[in-house]
Amino acid sequence: MDTNAKIYGDLEKILVTREQIAKAVKDMGRQLTQDFAGKEPVMICILKGASVFFTDLIREIDLPLTTEFMAVSSYGSSTKSTGVVKIVKDLDKPVTGRDVVLVEDIVDSGMTLSYLKKVFANREAASVSIVTLLDKPARRRVDLQVQYSCFNIPDAFVVGYGLDYDEKYRNLPDIGVLHPRIYTK
Repeated sequence: MDTNAKIYGDLEKILVTREQIAKAVKDMGRQLTQDFAGKEPVMICILKGASVFFTDLIREIDLPLTTEFMAVSSYGSSTKSTGVVKIVKDLDKPVTGRDVVLVEDIVDSGMTLSYLKKVFANREAASVSIVTLLDKPARRRVDLQVQYSCFNIPDAFVVGYGLDYDEKYRNLPDIGVLHPRIYTK
């Protein structure tokens, strides 16, 4: 998609380019391959936002792995987390004794992933690691350790590469800061 496309007009600026993303995903795949050598992790995509990152990432991991998908809601159509986490779609198979790798698009308040870490501990996963494309530590509301992060970003509302506002902008190949005029009506 050309950056002159109409949809780019809703952005204040591009924060992370598609080239930076591609390099970071490749590097993350190499790191996960190294760190999980000899293991067969179950990679869990947190839908919908992480789907683009997840798809690109697993193709860069040179290990036997399985994939699962989970849908969790804490935002609705708002720009801020409600703090209430709800599992909308659960896993198809148990993770008992497995090395779980949660793949998320962005870690903001940390509440969703903190909740999911407890869920998987209760389900007796051997380990639970978090991989995120974007980490926004300035917004953290809980103590959460993120093991793998491609980019730390400032406290701005971002869209693109799977991240949305009201289900739009997921198809942008870059990550941009959404202009406030779009979400403050």
